Amino acid sequence: MKLGAFSVSLAVKDLAKSKIFYENLGFTVFGGVEHQNWLILKNGDHIIGLFQGMFESNIMTFNPGWDQDAQALAEFDDVRAIQNHLQQAGCELDSTVDPDSKGPASFALKDPDGNVILIDQHV
Repeated sequence: MKLGAFSVSLAVKDLAKSKIFYENLGFTVFGGVEHQNWLILKNGDHIIGLFQGMFESNIMTFNPGWDQDAQALAEFDDVRAIQNHLQQAGCELDSTVDPDSKGPASFALKDPDGNVILIDQHV
């Protein structure tokens, strides 16, 4: 299964302080809209998202259809195919995608320890 780009989405209390902290670790702003309280930062192939006031806990995020530079991949497993595979394997999903839809969509699930995983396709 091809899950695409991987990042960790961090629920932060103070976006400005978190931005400075991660810049000190060598990350640079790669995307996002600061006045909307979210930024995407990158250090090499490592990507983190900083999100203030948008969700309660940190989330592992996979973006089918994107490489680590947010560039579209020629071939990838569609979010609906990944969802179907997980459902067939007996995984419980917290949210789902309409299997008859097309294009951008997302669904979420938790691992056995309660860690949230977001499969978020933008293409």
